[in-house]
Amino acid sequence: MALPVDYLERVYAGVLGKIIGVYLGRPFEGGSYEQILEGLGKIWYYVHEKRGVPLIVTDDDITGTFTFLRAMPDHGNSPDLTPAQIGHSWMNYLIEERTILWWGGLGNSTEHTAFLRMKHGIEAPMSGSIKLNSQVVAEQIGAQIFIDGWAMIAPNDPQFAAELARRAASVSHDGEAIYGAQVLAAMESLAFVEADLDTLLDVGLSVIPTESVIARMIGELRELRKVEPDWQKAFEWLRTRYGYDTYGGNVHMVPNHGLMILSLLYGDDDFQKTLMIVNTCGWDTDCNSGNIGCLMGIKNGLAGMETGPDYRGPVEDRLYLPTADSGSAISDAVTQAVTIANIGRALRGQAPLAPKNGARFHFDLPGSVQNFRAEESIESKGTTTVENVLGHSASGTRSLAIHYAAVAKGRPARVATATWVPPEAVDMPGYMMMASPTLYPGQAVRARVEAHSANGAPVTCRLYLRHYGAEDALVRVYGPEALLSSGVEHTFDWQIPGVGGYPIAELGVELSSAARANGTVYLDYVTWEGAPDVVLTKTESGTMWRRAWVNGVDDYNRWSSEPFRLMQNEGTGLLIHGTRQWTDYRVTADVTPHAVASAGLAARVQGMRRYYALMLCSGGKVRLVRALANTLQTLAEVDMAWALDHSYTIVLEVEGSEIRGFVDGEQLFIVEDDELPCGGVALVVEEGRTATQSVSVSPL
Repeated sequence: MALPVDYLERVYAGVLGKIIGVYLGRPFEGGSYEQILEGLGKIWYYVHEKRGVPLIVTDDDITGTFTFLRAMPDHGNSPDLTPAQIGHSWMNYLIEERTILWWGGLGNSTEHTAFLRMKHGIEAPMSGSIKLNSQVVAEQIGAQIFIDGWAMIAPNDPQFAAELARRAASVSHDGEAIYGAQVLAAMESLAFVEADLDTLLDVGLSVIPTESVIARMIGELRELRKVEPDWQKAFEWLRTRYGYDTYGGNVHMVPNHGLMILSLLYGDDDFQKTLMIVNTCGWDTDCNSGNIGCLMGIKNGLAGMETGPDYRGPVEDRLYLPTADSGSAISDAVTQAVTIANIGRALRGQAPLAPKNGARFHFDLPGSVQNFRAEESIESKGTTTVENVLGHSASGTRSLAIHYAAVAKGRPARVATATWVPPEAVDMPGYMMMASPTLYPGQAVRARVEAHSANGAPVTCRLYLRHYGAEDALVRVYGPEALLSSGVEHTFDWQIPGVGGYPIAELGVELSSAARANGTVYLDYVTWEGAPDVVLTKTESGTMWRRAWVNGVDDYNRWSSEPFRLMQNEGTGLLIHGTRQWTDYRVTADVTPHAVASAGLAARVQGMRRYYALMLCSGGKVRLVRALANTLQTLAEVDMAWALDHSYTIVLEVEGSEIRGFVDGEQLFIVEDDELPCGGVALVVEEGRTATQSVSVSPL
């Protein structure tokens, strides 16, 4: 079956719809219909400012949706992907009590319950079964909220989408929860090519048992819509017959699925009105709104978001995905859309898309800004805006227009995108923000621009970065510059200099002029590549150096004078840093094992259970191991009389399929293995305590 001709753009609209819906409903999640109407009125637009909370937040609905889908590429993009394999990906990307899930306890939080089952050896789908967890626990809403990605990799194939939804949902859920997820996935899949709601509902119903509660409820709501024109009266009917009083637990699937169907039936095929209804009615607002936003985005495309207020502008494509894959947290809707579309393409045997030769920021989707926004500061007083426009690209179709007015010496215009946690997200409430930077010293940044002056005055264009420095204040570092006359294009190449071990927070473009200047600079693309060249240790002041590591150990640095003291009470823990874009490099660390079963250093880390590690192991052994899914395999082993409380210099070199391991300058291993071609680094500890002064990563 051929992919839709506008597949990528519709995936992008689905991703945007998902995050817009979540951001819209998050500030009053769990509120009742009466509370929402009294405190906020009908939800026609974002209300975060009224509630005194940020718009862009870490959220389980967003993170789970775009993270659990990685099970597909992690297992070779096989259409035969199993629930157990999806469960293995859960265990790789989740960090217990910290990332993605509501950690509400065994028998209370459905997802936490499934996690604990898998942690103790019970594979999916048994991990989410009614038999093991009870019907009430197994039929909560989580099966539905994480399901959109599985539909988007199966466009115009509702049967396959529903089957993927069943496998994914069964990791943690069962019964009616799976049926609701299957209905939604089938509808979203068909929505790539079909706009008629009745047709979508018919197909959604065709993938679940006719005697199920979900099927009966949808049928009754469709009949109700024929005789009752008022959505508020319809909601009264729904909560009387299918509300929380009837379907218990914390957040049951049935009432919330019914609310989504109601909003579609009464939303008049309008993005804003449909989201208004699903949010104003209450219950699990961010989950329901996110699912409906995704479906409406896919069905009506980007144009469907333009009929009401500007939902896209404030979002700026921004989203956060805090997981054990440390470099993935700072992301955007375009990046996720391309990732999803490429999984869908792989399942159809098609080559991956790589807009503008794989540039990290390519702006090649309509309206995309990829988190580039104007900087507001005392010195940056010029009027500056950004806009996605057609043209002005050497290898694509679109670019980012930076419109500037009245820039002059001392009055620059600046636009930048986050490469790590921005100041407003440092102390974000709710789900924990865990991330490593995406940009590092030693890497090569490349960017192309075109200048078009409105008044003939040339403009000086230069790249810059800002990193966290002393006392965690942001420090600006400038790169190359070029004086551009109107009509001139220029390509920048900048190798990022050392910044004292501090994390780099953003990368940007600055415009200035000797005279007052007005005009537009078009940013075609920005990208970077190569191994970092950085020493990671405690900086002279501030705490951000520590927060740049993703903490996957039981305890990290408590009461410690060492920069890195790791403690793990049971099993294996990792302290992770870096990104999946790292391929060939050398990582070096001093490792001092104390009372510990094993301790060492990992490379090409892709989460808690995907990495290579050189480990000092009890019994006088040194092992080179590969963690993959639920297996830990020894690739090589030698005897070595290492001792507790002594420091050892451990080096791992990864180059292509070759892995080389050294201890105290002696090469112990050369191994060939191609399972993990890329990833960050980690300090590893198994049951005990280990200490490290510094970790360095460098090109080979």
